[in-house]
Amino acid sequence: MELSSTPIMDKISEFVASIIFYSIDISPLFGVEQEIGILLILVWLVVASVFLTFYMGFINFRFFKHGIDLVMGRAKNDKEAQNGEISRFQALMTTMSGTVGLGNIAGVAVAISVGGAGAAFWMFFMGFFGMTTKFVEATLGVKYRHHPNTEHKNKIYGGPMYYIRDAFSNRGLPLIGSILAACFAVFCFVGALGAAPLFQTNQAVEQLGTIIPNIEEYKILIGILIAILVGAVIIGGIKSIAKVASAIVPFMGVAYILMGITVLVIYADKIPEALSTIINSAFSLEAGIGALLGAIIQGVRRAAFSNEAGIGSAAIGHSAVKTNQPVSQGFVAMLGPFIDTCIICMITALVIVITNSYDVSNANMEGVALTSRAFESAVSWFPYLLVVIVQLFAFSTIISWTYYGVKSWAYIFGEKLWVENIYKLIICLCIIVGATAELGSIIDFTDAMIFAMAVPNIIALYILAPEVKSDLKKYIAKLKEAEKDIKPEAT
Repeated sequence: MELSSTPIMDKISEFVASIIFYSIDISPLFGVEQEIGILLILVWLVVASVFLTFYMGFINFRFFKHGIDLVMGRAKNDKEAQNGEISRFQALMTTMSGTVGLGNIAGVAVAISVGGAGAAFWMFFMGFFGMTTKFVEATLGVKYRHHPNTEHKNKIYGGPMYYIRDAFSNRGLPLIGSILAACFAVFCFVGALGAAPLFQTNQAVEQLGTIIPNIEEYKILIGILIAILVGAVIIGGIKSIAKVASAIVPFMGVAYILMGITVLVIYADKIPEALSTIINSAFSLEAGIGALLGAIIQGVRRAAFSNEAGIGSAAIGHSAVKTNQPVSQGFVAMLGPFIDTCIICMITALVIVITNSYDVSNANMEGVALTSRAFESAVSWFPYLLVVIVQLFAFSTIISWTYYGVKSWAYIFGEKLWVENIYKLIICLCIIVGATAELGSIIDFTDAMIFAMAVPNIIALYILAPEVKSDLKKYIAKLKEAEKDIKPEAT
């Protein structure tokens, strides 16, 4: 079954993708013959991350420990508020469940197979800068959230669509704000259908095919089972999603990291060589300027696509946290890109480089297959465990992106429970379709919708950056006062 076999759908998908993923050839700038394409949306994301990191004074480095203290409940100045639905830890796990997924396994493999080992360095580099973007997004998400007049008094609605709308409205441009906010919401709930139930389910079922013979006969049943499990979670809203995410994400994350550490221990003698290869490849001109730029582009692209910093999705999840201090949740949110990109993606990269799996006769091997081969070279049964982890990655991504889609859907069609339930039903139906259909170009279309979210979101981040910086200074001042009050007691 081909879901997007119609020429009209193909043309629409191709047109939208050509705009969002517009690429320019930068080879003439460096005097090289080979074409070097760079996506403008990637430049849009990267420039914002670098600018915000410098503008906020490298808070991702200076307040990294404070972010950990907040999520662990050790911050002396932090008191959980009644205003919200979930804890800091639950908010972090919910948003991470949307980013920690197949990209950490397959995407990293693609980046290295195309850009070489040096791509891993630039991936880490951009993961670091992406932390600040997440800080700003989450801070604004909490600050501009609101409680609608619904039957659920403590229900939270928040995210970029709200701070985009208010950023322009407060500056005398309400019409522009309303249009951009609506565009973000539409991009989000349409894109969520592809990112979550369609693509994730499709890839999860394909991975099951590596251990289940004649998988075609069972796809419909697997799709129905996944739909039932997802439906049971998402029907309870953010509290239910957060509880499940808080259980799945630490388990699958730790399991994957332990697998990676096991491989690194087995090949411990090769770690210095692997690190040297990554660093040298990241800056080497031995293969020419084209190869160097290829490594940079692939690494930066994987980091941006992996942690979704600048997309705005995580701000929706963090908006539901129990706190009266928006800046404090920003510090928690910035831990997401660090764990997702700087730790999990880097472990994948190290395993691939240290086992030399990307440098084999079958040079076209990409994605999960390449990563699976790397793990298998150390422990023969690791690929089977990887299949299980892929299922958990897919499931967690579905439930978190469903929440993002639900809130965006409600922003357009009304903040009512029955309105949200319509979208949840659509999600469950799409899961069954995703399990049984060849998705074709519809995935390109929904991917374009997700990255289109970055356009109105980052415009608002630039406009509201001075406001966030002002709030940050006030928060830091209060934090210093709290530390002064604590020191005399400690002595």
